[in-house]
Order: sequence, then C-alpha cells, then structure tokens
Amino acid sequence: MSHADKLLFGTAGVPKSTEGTSTLAGIQRIAEIGLDCLEVEFVQGVKMGGDTAAKIRDEAQKLGIRLSVHAPYFINLNSPEEGKRLASQERILSSARLAEACGAGCVVIHLGFYGKNSPEQTYAKIKEGLREVASFLKSERNPVLLRPETMGKKAQFGSLEEILQLARDMDGVEPCVDFSHLHARTGKMNTYLEFHRILKKIAMKLGKRALHNMHIHISGSIYNEKGELKHANLEESDFRFDEWIQALKDFDARGMVICESPVQDTDALMLKNLYYP
Repeated sequence: MSHADKLLFGTAGVPKSTEGTSTLAGIQRIAEIGLDCLEVEFVQGVKMGGDTAAKIRDEAQKLGIRLSVHAPYFINLNSPEEGKRLASQERILSSARLAEACGAGCVVIHLGFYGKNSPEQTYAKIKEGLREVASFLKSERNPVLLRPETMGKKAQFGSLEEILQLARDMDGVEPCVDFSHLHARTGKMNTYLEFHRILKKIAMKLGKRALHNMHIHISGSIYNEKGELKHANLEESDFRFDEWIQALKDFDARGMVICESPVQDTDALMLKNLYYP
C-alpha cells in the first residue's frame, strides 16, 4: 500500500487553466502552478492507448505528480440486468488496467443505485460484484486499489457506513471519501465536530493507517432534499472548508485531495494554501 508522507492537493481532470485538453498538458500545468496530483477522468468511457498511458506515467514520475483514475459513471453493480452488471465490471477492470499503465495508485468508482432493493440487498449484490473484480485484478497481479466513493444522492449506494464496511470486508478496497457528497446526502456533516467524527469513524473502522492513505474528493455543492444537484465553487457554497481543513490537520491526514469544483485548480490552490500557510 502506498502512503503519501503528507496531504497532496490536485484536480479532477485537466485544470481549467491548461492550454490544451490532454492529460499530459494537464500534468505539466499541475506542476507549473504548484499542485501535487491529478485524477485522470475516464468518466465518459475508458479511451486511452497504451502509448499514451506510458507517456503519462513517465511525465508524472518526472514531475513528481501523483495520479489516480476515475472510472466511468456508467456503472451499476446492482442492476437487475446481468448484462449491465457484467459491463459495469468490465469498465472497472479496464479502468484499473489503464490506471496501472499510467502509474496511478487507485481507481475511484461510483458503484450503483439501490433501485427496488433494500440497502442490505444492495450491499450484498455490490459486494459480490466488486469481489469478483478484485479477484480478477489479484490474478493479474494488478496492485491498483479500488476506491468506492461516498455518494451525494440518496438514491445512490454510497453512504459513509456502506463504503467503510466494503473496505473493511474486502482486500484491495479502500474508501474515496467525498466530503461534499456526504454533506449534500445528509444536509449535515458540515461542522468541525462532524468532520472530526467522520475521520474518527474511518480510524475506528479501518485503523489509523487509513488516515495516512486517504483519497478525498471536495467541492462546493448545490443540493436539495434528495441530495446533490451539481458541484459549485467552494466560496459560492455553504461548505465550511476552513473547519474541514482544521479537522484534517488535527488528524494528520495524508494522501490525495482531489478538487471537483468548476474552477478546480483555483479551489485546489486555495485549499493547499490554507493547509500549508
């Protein structure tokens, strides 16, 4: 398991201020502006050749930029249709294989929806599907971690408890904790005390080591009673990022913070400067 020796800040996808849209240009821009990491977005599909992946790996290593990958959005391991479940597993596997080729340490996944199933039935179905994926990767000796994400809509599988339980139940699985999703999902989880409780729960469920190998998503969020509607810039949202930063400091959190705001590079730099004044 890879551990960062500090908290790294970066963007979801190529920073807005980049000239061009390629991941290579994005990595170079991340280094230019003083950020530390980048999440390669395969959210609309896994479309990257092996040569490109090798160039990305080499450039990131040369510039000291840490990488992660986000799997496609079109994944539902709880679909009632077997074909959709199998296609979902294949999308995760393809993402993990390319993540390894890019030198990324993990792949972030939206696992699915409850649909007509109970939360308990959904958990069992998703765990079964994810376990099969993890088994394939193990047989291929692929070291990339699977990181199920906490989700912002109440119809989506991905409460904090569900994601932590998956990580506890399975090897090769660690959480992606999206704090803005947790806030949008519950309408709460937005004070220092609540951030403190979240981090304490992670340590209790998975051990303190999990706090030294975190993968975090953050942005502002516009939401209603059903959960998240869309991302927003941090200063245009109600998210108390100053209290959140303090909680991360107090727990000596380490790993990657990926900013998903519309102006993701501006917000990521603001957060890094708050964390390292």
